[in-house]
Amino acid sequence: EGIGKSFPGVRANYDIDLRVRRATIHAIVGENGAGKSTLMKTLYGMHQPDEGTITVNGVQHTFRSPTDAIAAGIGMVHQHFMLADNLSVLENVILGDEPASGRGVLKLDVARDRLHALMDSIGAAFDVDTMVAELGVGQRQRVEILKVLYRGAKILILDEPTAVLVPQEVDELFANIKKLVADGTTVIFISHKLDEVLAVSDEITVIRQGTTVATTTPGQVDRRSLGNLMVGSELPDPSGRDDDPCPRHRTR
Repeated sequence: EGIGKSFPGVRANYDIDLRVRRATIHAIVGENGAGKSTLMKTLYGMHQPDEGTITVNGVQHTFRSPTDAIAAGIGMVHQHFMLADNLSVLENVILGDEPASGRGVLKLDVARDRLHALMDSIGAAFDVDTMVAELGVGQRQRVEILKVLYRGAKILILDEPTAVLVPQEVDELFANIKKLVADGTTVIFISHKLDEVLAVSDEITVIRQGTTVATTTPGQVDRRSLGNLMVGSELPDPSGRDDDPCPRHRTR
């Protein structure tokens, strides 16, 4: 509530209000530079807000780092993956959170069993001993998701998750997300692909020029009206042109 964040010469967010219901898919949409990623990085503890409050499950929090956010059950998967190619899937997932005995001996069997259970929960299937360098883009993204789930995330932030995926991988990702939500996980995802937003989200919050301007549902808007909210004016008819009605996102 009331989140504000400025950098030298730039007011990235101001008077942001965002409410997300548990076990739903909540989309954050807006033009490039609208302040979406800054807001999500604030929620994940990468930035500290200049003003406003963050409340999770009724408890107000001050996140000084992502470690604080993770402790509160919030995980974030960035658009650019942060995996080590020279490590296996299992090693990447447990890196920094290795299960060990009192004598410091790694308990890899425990980690492997836990990872397999998480993979079953999202419908992912690949060999956890495979080197990440051998995985495709969609599989790497699943590893990133598994990594935050392994740390106990119940609120999952996805920053432009479909930007690097082919259509089949997009379908697989959304199938994984729906399984997570059915099991009680909350998903917040940033996107400007309005067809995807309307197809999979339960609620949509629109950010324009650094602040929230509307929260709606796919049943209340269509691509055109959602695009109008993003830019703050009536858009020309995009029929027969790009599938994204926002002019600044069209490719020439």
